[in-house]
Amino acid sequence: MTQAGVIKALYFCIGCCLALPGPLHAEDLIVANISVAQLAAAGEQARLGRSAAPSAPAAEAPLIGRQWMVNGLKRVALLHIPPSVKTTATPVVFAFHGHSGNALQAARWFHIHQLWPEALVVYMEGVPTPNKLVDPEGKRNGWQVRAGDYGDRDLHFFDDVLKSLRNDYHIDDARIFATGHSNGGVFTYFLWAQRGDVFAAVAPSAAIAGPENFALLKPKPVLHAAGRKDDLIKFEWQQNLISRLIQLNGCPPEGQKISPIVTRYAPARPADGQILVVKWHRR
Repeated sequence: MTQAGVIKALYFCIGCCLALPGPLHAEDLIVANISVAQLAAAGEQARLGRSAAPSAPAAEAPLIGRQWMVNGLKRVALLHIPPSVKTTATPVVFAFHGHSGNALQAARWFHIHQLWPEALVVYMEGVPTPNKLVDPEGKRNGWQVRAGDYGDRDLHFFDDVLKSLRNDYHIDDARIFATGHSNGGVFTYFLWAQRGDVFAAVAPSAAIAGPENFALLKPKPVLHAAGRKDDLIKFEWQQNLISRLIQLNGCPPEGQKISPIVTRYAPARPADGQILVVKWHRR
């Protein structure tokens, strides 16, 4: 896929769901009233041919729960699995919730499986993790943000999930994407740093890349969404990151306004760099 094609796909499958959230309705939650652990356990049983996984209402595609043992810790995720995934090279989108979130919330928030039903979509779930901004005691789910944190448990989780997808399905290695919000966005930047060659493009929102992660980033198409009134991940922090990404991707400092809140930065020649798209929210 060309750079322009990657960004077009990101707008379709990721960019749309990073807009300001509107009211969330019950019908948006495909697996309402079913816990992630229940889905994961049932989904694993179904994968092994022992029983049927919980299904969604007929009008919606189901999300399937799976679980992995990663260094002795049970980890779970919700997957949207297209019918043709075993016979057709299928794009993959990983979506990561923010701190205090879970896989169900990520599915409702991003709903990428509805925007791009042909893609295999993975909503991974974090585990209780300290966060100095909102949860210093680490009582709520989150993600590691630096190499070596917590024995790299989340990096290993990602590696194991991707390995199992490659073993079980016919995925398109040229079309693997990642998106995440807040702590999930920081984790997306972390994965770009640690596993950058895996991804065709990334789309973090309300996030920054720490210096140890930014130092490892290689040029790559990216869509970054930020809120001007973000009181947690400060707007000026994200502006500074965007300026550095523009340089990293070999883009001119003046971008092309696509809309009042979206700016596209692109090199004069595709061979000279990568595309960067920035989306500023008014709040």
